[in-house]
Amino acid sequence: MSNRNREKKSRKFRLAVIDDKTHQQLVTLHFTRTSFFIGIVTILVVLCAAIYSIIAFTPAKTFIPGYPDARSKRAAIQNAITIDSLERVVFRWELYSENLRRVLEGEEPIKIDSLIKISRTGMTDDLDMSEAALKDSLLREQVKEEEQFGISQRTRRNLPIEGLHFFTPLKGVVSQGYDPAVHPYLDITAPAGSVVKATLDGTVIFAGWSDDAGNTIQIQHDGDIVSIYKHNDKLLKKVGDKVTAGSPVALVGNTGELTTGAHLHFELWHKGETVDPTRYIKF
Repeated sequence: MSNRNREKKSRKFRLAVIDDKTHQQLVTLHFTRTSFFIGIVTILVVLCAAIYSIIAFTPAKTFIPGYPDARSKRAAIQNAITIDSLERVVFRWELYSENLRRVLEGEEPIKIDSLIKISRTGMTDDLDMSEAALKDSLLREQVKEEEQFGISQRTRRNLPIEGLHFFTPLKGVVSQGYDPAVHPYLDITAPAGSVVKATLDGTVIFAGWSDDAGNTIQIQHDGDIVSIYKHNDKLLKKVGDKVTAGSPVALVGNTGELTTGAHLHFELWHKGETVDPTRYIKF
């Protein structure tokens, strides 16, 4: 019984390669079950080690889809540098455009330090800051000179006068209508002290006293339009002020020699010629 068990444990196998014609054994391999499994495991380990070495230590790894090669890494670094430069350029333009908008709208230009804090990068070098501050100062001075008595060409609306929305300067009774030959303006009666309002956005180009018209204010609007308000009791704006449609500019009065009672003398000019305000404004 013990001999049979010993024979089973030491059972061997033979793998032979035989010539089909001569029946001669070319290769013979003797092995047991244990040696067979050890051989298979050894082959697999050696194969895995060889594949790992090829991938880790040779340029063959660059053929793996998605694996970055040296060229891709250089391109990524260059792109990062380019993006950083573009962010700085965009920040400078944001600084320039923000202050331009505020200057054109008559607001106080935002401080450079504030823009730096809200910028995406939050960082800029001293040279960029000095350059931006210089440009901003020069821009404010230039726009201030150009806009003192006019409207910037950049903000003009290319709309015909019929397409504009006029604000009623004064609610009252039209005591004398428009006549292009005799009376090229309107007289609107209202209680003294009533508020006179700007009919469009614009800039005050005259605000002062005239013996005939009393306290007078003139406003330049987009599209070569000028509105004139005469015989006011008090003027609320001065030359160079920016006004918006509907904002108070004066108080109804009875000043000047050519008046017989509290009313507003209202003129509307387009491209150097008077127009009938009642065609565009409901009083």
